[in-house]
Amino acid sequence: MDAALIALVVVALVFVLVVVKAVTIVPQAQAKVVERLGRYSRTLSPGLSLLVPFIDRVRATVDLREQVVSFPPQPVITADNLQVGIDTVVYFQVTDPRLAVYGIANYITGMEQLTTTTLRNVVGGLNLEQSLTGRDGINSQLREVLDGTTGPWGLRVARVEIKAIEPPPSIRDSMEKQLRADRDKRAIILTAEGQRQAAITSAEGQKAAAILSAEGEKQAAILQAEAERQSRILRAEGERAALFLQAQGQAKSIETVFQAIHDGKPDQGLLAYQYLQTLPQIAQGDANKMWIVPSEFSRALEGLGRLGGADGERSFLDVPTPADGERPASRIDTSGWFESQLPPAAEQPEARIELHSIADDGPALPVPPALSEVAEVAQQHNGLPPQS
Repeated sequence: MDAALIALVVVALVFVLVVVKAVTIVPQAQAKVVERLGRYSRTLSPGLSLLVPFIDRVRATVDLREQVVSFPPQPVITADNLQVGIDTVVYFQVTDPRLAVYGIANYITGMEQLTTTTLRNVVGGLNLEQSLTGRDGINSQLREVLDGTTGPWGLRVARVEIKAIEPPPSIRDSMEKQLRADRDKRAIILTAEGQRQAAITSAEGQKAAAILSAEGEKQAAILQAEAERQSRILRAEGERAALFLQAQGQAKSIETVFQAIHDGKPDQGLLAYQYLQTLPQIAQGDANKMWIVPSEFSRALEGLGRLGGADGERSFLDVPTPADGERPASRIDTSGWFESQLPPAAEQPEARIELHSIADDGPALPVPPALSEVAEVAQQHNGLPPQS
């Protein structure tokens, strides 16, 4: 009984072991390489798989996801003989688990060594400045070399990135000084450019202000000249009107005197008296060097003596008084004497009258208009021809 039980337990244990060895589960994004009797048999995909117990075995489990491997800084010498430390990051993915297991013993170590040697070859042909500024080119060259070399290993290199490039301390100090000098230079250039723009803006503002000031002075000068012109025009019109009114007053005065002479009906004695009063005025000229007494002067004195009552006759100075003792009203119409209506320039008479002396060789002397009218009336009364 005990032996049978022991045998049953052993059979159960063997069965459980066989089942455990025959059943395997592959997780997602992983693959298992199966060997049968030491040789490659197949690659198990994710899921439940069955193996032949004690004949098949799983050689390796490979991760199919994209992996990131960071390598420590590697000393690299540039083309200008400067040693710099460069650390890189490689992004890759296993595309064939069989090749990754059988193509290389350790694909991580192989990729690290391949990245280091390729990096030294690429950076060795560049100087320090090109290495610092040409990272994109270095990354592209590294990816092409690594992807082409790791293809037989069942790997695909997605990209390669350079994390940092560390130059020597002395070179780093020189670079900082150069960077500081370059920044100072740019600051000076920007300051000068700002001052230039400020000067240009200020000059343009001054130019615009000068233009506006000149325009204002021009408009002020135009307005001042226009005002002066209007003022002179108004002043000239005022003087013209004043002269016209003065001439009109003189004309009215002459007309009044002439009308009074005609209304008074002067005789020969009165004309002789007026003639005697006019003679001294004729001789008052500064340019007169000689004055000739006319021959009619003695006859004027004789007529004046007779009219004055020398022969017992009535004198012309005796003015008859009206019976009612009132002075007769004037027959002169004074309405409209000071009307300021200017006649046209073509119709205005020239008020210049000249009276020659009685002697033929006497100079032409200007005579007042009233005296010329009196002389003309006297000459007509005495039957003499009019004097020019």
